[in-house]
Amino acid sequence: MFSFLRQRSAPPSVTHLDLDGVSTAVAVRTSKRAKSFRLSIPATGPLLTVPEKARWTDAEAFLQRHRHWLAARLPRTVGARRLGAGIELPLRGVPHQVVSTGALRGRVEVVDGDIRVPGASEHQPRRLYDWLKRQALDDLVRQSQIHADRLGVEVRQVRLRSQSSRWGSCSSTGNINYNWRLILAPPHVLDYVAAHEVAHLVEMNHSAAFWATVTRTLPDMERGRAWLKAHGRELMNWQAPGSDG
Repeated sequence: MFSFLRQRSAPPSVTHLDLDGVSTAVAVRTSKRAKSFRLSIPATGPLLTVPEKARWTDAEAFLQRHRHWLAARLPRTVGARRLGAGIELPLRGVPHQVVSTGALRGRVEVVDGDIRVPGASEHQPRRLYDWLKRQALDDLVRQSQIHADRLGVEVRQVRLRSQSSRWGSCSSTGNINYNWRLILAPPHVLDYVAAHEVAHLVEMNHSAAFWATVTRTLPDMERGRAWLKAHGRELMNWQAPGSDG
């Protein structure tokens, strides 16, 4: 007589998942034939298939576990941005025009608000990319050390990656990987990600204690976090030369 207490609530037709700071819609379909959860990307967009008798809380957990898989496979061709001369590129959050110097030799440098890139046209994207990574590494090493000193931890190594779904990652051994695209964001955004990753050397989780640690080293952390949520996907559209990420 109390069977209604055991009934599971019907899953929603659409749920939303935070990918790179952007809310992404995922359609939900219930299937009598499905024996397990399945995440796919048909032409209509991300789709989560849920067995008829499955609990929605389990489906949500499955979706969260696979969010990086989804972010890495979502089509990026429409919004993809390529490096090279003749484009406008944000550097530390400030738009700069990228121009060719016309010389085969020389170094990339900022002159009168322009990013001047030497070399043959086919080599300029790589030269610009390598220069951006050096700029990013300098900034991230500096900010990581600042937060490490504040929190009393040691950062062993800082490296750059071209991840398509993460801004950073930290190992318990003190190695931190950052996304090179952070050099395109305003300095307070790069600083937030540095504080976030260094705080993982204190708390290897996203518990309340972790967020308290981030706030301890960066009291206005919400400013950088909010910027990434609003503009993170735009930055992820910038592509490294010779790759799709």
